[in-house]
Order: sequence, then C-alpha cells, then structure tokens
Amino acid sequence: MHRTLTEHARCLYGDEYRPKPECDREHREHYFVEELTFADADSILAMLHELCPHVADGFLPVWVRNLAYRLMLLQRPEEPVLMREAAQNLWLHGPDWDDIVADLTRRADALEAG
Repeated sequence: MHRTLTEHARCLYGDEYRPKPECDREHREHYFVEELTFADADSILAMLHELCPHVADGFLPVWVRNLAYRLMLLQRPEEPVLMREAAQNLWLHGPDWDDIVADLTRRADALEAG
C-alpha cells in the first residue's frame, strides 16, 4: 500500500527527479483517481509540488493536473494563491481553457482586493 498520494502517483506515473520506486503492486489508474478524488487539498498540493515543482515539468498527465487543481479549488474556493496556481497550470497546458484561466484570475483579483 502506498502511504501517500504522492507515492501512489510516483509509482504509477514516475518522477522526473527521482527513479520510479520499486513496487510489488499492480497499478491501475482508476485506483489512483479514486484516491485523488477523496484526498484532502494538502495531500493534492503536496503531490503537485513534489512531482511538478516548476509547473511545466513532471510526468503527471495534464488531465491529472487539471483534475487535481479542480478538486483543490472545490475544497478551498476562497484561496487566491491557489486560484492563480491553477490558472497558470491551465494556461501553460493549452488554449482550450483560456476562459477558465481568465475567470480564475478575475476571482483571485477580487478576493485579494477584499
């Protein structure tokens, strides 16, 4: 059993900065997605920051990153720093989400303005 969400992600997708750990478990993506779905925001953020510390790096699929940020924002809807990080991630990985990026940025600005 993996002790953390980060360990599970590293085992499944690998890590650009460390060797993939040896693991005797069969890995199925849907088990990771289930764990991610019910993870707390701190665990999700720790996974993203450890496996993708510079936003443009890491081996996590873009759809996993997008889902992770969405789940965190649902848990912490009033955190402008997190909104900006999610917006930066979305902006970097394709123009399909530019309207969402703009909305997140506007919301973050409004929260910071008080």
